Formats: sequence, structure tokens, C-alpha cells
Amino acid sequence: MDQQPMIYICGECHTENEIKSRDPIRCRECGYRIMYKKRTKRWVVFDVR
Repeated sequence: MDQQPMIYICGECHTENEIKSRDPIRCRECGYRIMYKKRTKRWVVFDVR
């Protein structure tokens, strides 16, 4: 089973990186190790009461 790569944004240089589940969490441009997951395009609905 091939996992689709997720897109993460570097916390330092703000470039988008495609990272698969087995890849090291590291920016390919600057080597920074803090990455943020890109927000999804689909709707997220919360049931608030």
C-alpha cells in the first residue's frame, strides 16, 4: 500500500514539502525540523451545543 504524501509547510522558510509516512520530518530547502500540516480544502464541521 502506497501512502499518499501529505503536504507540510516549513516553520522557518515557509516552503511546501511533500512528506510520506516513512520520510524524515525535515525541510528539503533549509533543513528545519518543525513542520506544520497544510490545512485541508474540504469542509470541517463541528457539532457545537
